[in-house]
Amino acid sequence: MFGLAWYLGIGFVLFCTGITVMIARKSIVAILIGIELILNGAAINFVAYSKFVTQDLDGHIFPLFIIIVAAAEAAVGLAIVIRFYQIRETIHIDEATQLQS
Repeated sequence: MFGLAWYLGIGFVLFCTGITVMIARKSIVAILIGIELILNGAAINFVAYSKFVTQDLDGHIFPLFIIIVAAAEAAVGLAIVIRFYQIRETIHIDEATQLQS
């Protein structure tokens, strides 16, 4: 019913939305959500090419790794955000430039 172009279009929209969110927002949480959208757009493209072009399972395995990396990134990123909020009482990215070791 839906062809390769539909899936690639959805992946492209997710990817562009993620880039836009990362550029436009100042909140660390919004930037993490933008990264997740970018990873989901790439995963959709892998599955679409695997289904319509190569017809093997290689394109279905890569999104599993993408999901694992995204889950780890979200866990570590949110832990950093929580600690940052405890120190600075804000989650705006502009305040992070003033951090010292």
